[in-house]
Amino acid sequence: MFEPKYTITHQILNDLMKVAEIKSLVLHTPILPKQELKLRRQALARMIHSSTSIEGNILNRYEVEKVLAGKKVDAPQRDIFEVKNYRDALYYISKFVEKKRKITAKTILEIHGLVAKNTIAQAQCGHFRKDKVYVVVRRGSKIIKVSYTGPGANQLPKLTGNLVKWLNQAGKKNICPIITAAIAHSEIAAIHPFADGNGRTARLLATLILYQRGYDFRKFFALESYYNQNRPAYYKAIHLGKNYKERAQGDLTIWLEYFIKGFKTEMESIKNTVIPLSLDVKMKGKIGGQVYLDKNQIKIVDFMMTMGRIDSNDVVDILSVAKRTAQLYLQDLVKLKLLRKEEKGPASFYVLNT
Repeated sequence: MFEPKYTITHQILNDLMKVAEIKSLVLHTPILPKQELKLRRQALARMIHSSTSIEGNILNRYEVEKVLAGKKVDAPQRDIFEVKNYRDALYYISKFVEKKRKITAKTILEIHGLVAKNTIAQAQCGHFRKDKVYVVVRRGSKIIKVSYTGPGANQLPKLTGNLVKWLNQAGKKNICPIITAAIAHSEIAAIHPFADGNGRTARLLATLILYQRGYDFRKFFALESYYNQNRPAYYKAIHLGKNYKERAQGDLTIWLEYFIKGFKTEMESIKNTVIPLSLDVKMKGKIGGQVYLDKNQIKIVDFMMTMGRIDSNDVVDILSVAKRTAQLYLQDLVKLKLLRKEEKGPASFYVLNT
């Protein structure tokens, strides 16, 4: 059975209280839909760039944004696939939360399958590794030392199952979702269940938990950006033992302090961005207009961020509405200057109005 050991320190408690204050503020702060879309797009790009960059992806932020926009980038195919895969995994998470699905071991395998697609052998995508795994420190092409040894392949289904059971119990016991996400992130890194893509899967699982349990902050945040700013600090905080046995018996308090401090830092950045936008709305006298994207508009936007374009038939499928209603939704988003119509007649479609 998985029973993580940790202590709620004064730092953790104070940071969680600060996050709760900011959460209420961000959720109730009115900003114009176009500004909200811009913040969500920026967060998406920051998440994808940072999480893939941590693993060695060479694309810079501008190139990531070009890939997301469907434009060509002169870069290795693997790096381009990693960006597209992370985007698709984030869309999977949004749909998962919308459908109110329960996290299972299969969920973790499905996330990995999306993350690893076209970057490793197909037989390894969404499947537990079959061999031993080591985390090594390199200097150039030379291995300096083995910093961590993962558990044996035969233990992976049981260890992953134990984590899933704990996650479901954490929800019933009302353990803070931020703590739950932090522990899930750490445990996937410790189990190291896959041949490649463990870090990305761990970070995505943490994001899923936060979104699922009411801590999506309108999808304005990118925790991965905090990790990427100081990778040595991230590695030091998450690597708390030389092997799985040491990790399982160790204390996660240091990791929790790091994770929650990072969450608070990212939320403070969001607050400092959102407040001026809210003041701008009031100063321009637009407070009487639409200042939030509704849930159906958000579904359309999420689809757009994944596919790059949308038409009325897509909206019919996404929202389960009549075609005329779908067309009205698209027209409203054009009026809000979020979408732009391309082509005419039956071949028409819509793209983000950048």
